[in-house]
Amino acid sequence: MAYPCLLYYITDRSQFPGDEASRRRDLLAKVAEAARAGVDYIQLRERDLSARELESLARETIAVIHKNPSKNNHEHSRSTRLLINHRTDVALAAGADGVHLRAEDATPRQVRRVFEVSAPRPQPRTRFFIAASCHSLQDVICAASGAADFAVFAPVFEKSSAPGRQPATLAALREACTVKIPVLALGGVTIDNASSCLNAGASGVAGIRLFQENKIENVVRSLRAIALCGCSRGQL
Repeated sequence: MAYPCLLYYITDRSQFPGDEASRRRDLLAKVAEAARAGVDYIQLRERDLSARELESLARETIAVIHKNPSKNNHEHSRSTRLLINHRTDVALAAGADGVHLRAEDATPRQVRRVFEVSAPRPQPRTRFFIAASCHSLQDVICAASGAADFAVFAPVFEKSSAPGRQPATLAALREACTVKIPVLALGGVTIDNASSCLNAGASGVAGIRLFQENKIENVVRSLRAIALCGCSRGQL
C-alpha cells in the first residue's frame, strides 16, 4: 500500500446536533478537515437521503474536498477520494471517485462493467474505486476475486446494528488479511486498539465516530505513527 495506514472516514450527519441545515454544515466542515489532514477515502453514507438529495450532497462534498487539499502534499500527493455508499448511479452522476458496495449490492465486477459502459469516449474517466463490505473470510475472497479495490471487514470490536451479527475476532481479521486485497478494519476501532488491527495485517482502519468525534488531524497523525513505529498507543 502507498501509506503506512489507509484511513477511511464514513459519514453520518445524524450524529451532529441541530436541524438539518446545521448537520449538513457540520458534515461538510468535517469533510474539509478530513481532506486537509490527508484521509485517503471518505464514504458518503447518508442512507436516509433520496437519490436526488444524495447527489446534491455528493457534489457539495466533492467541491469541499477539492478546495481543501492535504496540508502534507510533500508526503501525500493525492487528494482524498469520495465514495458513495450503495448507490453506483449516484456516484457516477455526481462524478465521485467510486462506490462502497454492501453485501447485498451488485458485485464489484458488475459495477466495473457499468462504469466502463458509462465512461465517455474517446477519453475514459479516471479510475473508479470500489470498496466492499465484508463480514467473513469468504466475503473477502469474493471481494478480491471480483476486483474490488479494498475490503472493509466489520464489525471487529463491537456488535453491528445488523440483527444477529456478532463482533468478529482479531483472529478472524488476521485470517481475512491473508487474502490478496487491502483489508480495512471497522467497528469500534479507536486510537487505543488500532495497533492490534494493524498487527493482524489490516492495511488501515475505517470509522465514523473515530473521525467525527475527534480532531481528524490528530487521528491521522496518531494512527500513521502507530503504523510506522509499531507503538501500542497513540495520543489524541
